[in-house]
This record gives sequence, structure tokens and C-alpha cells, in this order.
Amino acid sequence: MAHWLIKSEPNKWSWDDQVKAAREGTFWNGVRNHLAKQHLMAMKVGEQVFFYHSNIGKAVVGIAEVIKPYYPDPSDATGKFGMVDVRARQPFAKPVTLEAIKADPRLSDMILVNNSRLSVQPVTDEEWTIICGLGEPGKVYAFA
Repeated sequence: MAHWLIKSEPNKWSWDDQVKAAREGTFWNGVRNHLAKQHLMAMKVGEQVFFYHSNIGKAVVGIAEVIKPYYPDPSDATGKFGMVDVRARQPFAKPVTLEAIKADPRLSDMILVNNSRLSVQPVTDEEWTIICGLGEPGKVYAFA
């Protein structure tokens, strides 16, 4: 299974907001970049995603999972873009900051390091393992 990273500005939708919506999950909309769209289209139900706070905090703060595959985004008037649904799965005991990620030579090829503006991006198995080791994921939520 693939792994992913999705970004959200915490003043608009934070990890805490995601956790509150977790039983039902929530849609991940508003993507208007064609490469990010392709990544959303590739996501499969059950795949895990890092939840990254962008702009404020700049850190991976938890793990979510895809619970509904790609479908049209009703907020897109052009009809070109879509979204997936995600649900919070487990928090990180320690947020993994962008600064820490950039400082780790094992993560030098990570898309987050080299194309930090991309809102949806794949994560390799090795990157996933390293970041989980740094963030120490907590207990899986009962509703996950």
C-alpha cells in the first residue's frame, strides 16, 4: 500500500478539527493543482496519510487514513478537480517539524523537502518509517 502526505493550514482545518470529525471522516477538498489531483486519484481506501500543518507549525502532527476514494469536488466550478475522504487514525506524540525533516539526510529526497508547496504528495516506505520513528505515533483511535 502507498503512503501519502496531505497539508492543511491549521487556522483553517487543524488536526484537532480532523479528530473531531473522525468517526465519520471528512472530505479533503480544495485541491487545484493537477499533480496533487493525480495523487488524490491514486489514493486507495485504507491507505495512510501524514497530516501536515502548513504555514503555521510546519509539522507532521498525525496519521489519517483514506476512507473514500477520489470523487468530484462540488466546490470546483470547472469540474476538473476532485477529493477523497479521510479519517484521523492516530496522533503523533511529537510533531515532526519541517526543520527536523530537512535536517535528516535520510529524508533529503522527500518531496516535502524539494517541493514543499505541493499539497498532496506520495511518501516512500522508508520516509514513512523514519518520520513515524521521529513522531512516535500514539494509540490508534477507537473509531479508526
